Amino acid sequence: MAETTLYERVGGREGILRLLKYFYADVRQQNDIGPIFAAKIDDWPAHLEKIADFWSGVTGGPARYPGGMPWKHTPLGLEEKHFLAWLGLWQRHCRIHLPPREADEMIERAEMIGQRLRAMIELYGTKPSA
Repeated sequence: MAETTLYERVGGREGILRLLKYFYADVRQQNDIGPIFAAKIDDWPAHLEKIADFWSGVTGGPARYPGGMPWKHTPLGLEEKHFLAWLGLWQRHCRIHLPPREADEMIERAEMIGQRLRAMIELYGTKPSA
């Protein structure tokens, strides 16, 4: 019998959106990263849908995100404190809103994404947004 995907185990798109709703409510209030989001995001419901598309593919669900996520972040001037704040809140919300196994997997994937994004910023520096 095939094991269910992480996408299915977190509750599919609805589960991802629920997690993102609580997580980004805290992100928006966080001192280091809240202002970065406030400067770029005008339509939070649409942004959450786009992020849910991203996490859908990352967790084994439908691949709806068109790509280019790292390049959207390189012009933001991200520093280690921004990564630490984002990942700290992500860990907190995954532990609150998901069962332990799923929380661990979501945290692991976010940390891998963060490492890749850090490496891209280090390698290519800050690129102007298109």
